[in-house]
Amino acid sequence: QVQLVESGGGLVQPGGSLRLSCVASGFTLDGYTIGWFRQAPGKEREGVTCMRNSDGSRYYTGSVKGRFTISRDNAKSTVYLQMNSLKPEDTAVYYCATRWGIPSLQAKEYEYWGQGTQVTVSS
Repeated sequence: QVQLVESGGGLVQPGGSLRLSCVASGFTLDGYTIGWFRQAPGKEREGVTCMRNSDGSRYYTGSVKGRFTISRDNAKSTVYLQMNSLKPEDTAVYYCATRWGIPSLQAKEYEYWGQGTQVTVSS
């Protein structure tokens, strides 16, 4: 069955970096869009970035542009989220998700989800 497993979260100081990983199993990434989302306490789930695997096109929400980078390693069925210059407002549970078709930052359009990994940015 389709499974997504995130890892790499943790506690980091403001200005620091983390790299999250999302390992996919039960399907191949071809033709799928992979997205990273986050949800802070008391807030709605927010689309952070997504990438269409077929052509590598990437999309970012405005608050992370220039700081976060999504990438992939198809041989490892893994998608990464490199997060630099982290801010306290980046604190959230980060999820990866997948959908068939065009890229989107709308959580409701994604079919399969990982369990999430906690990212805390604090001094």
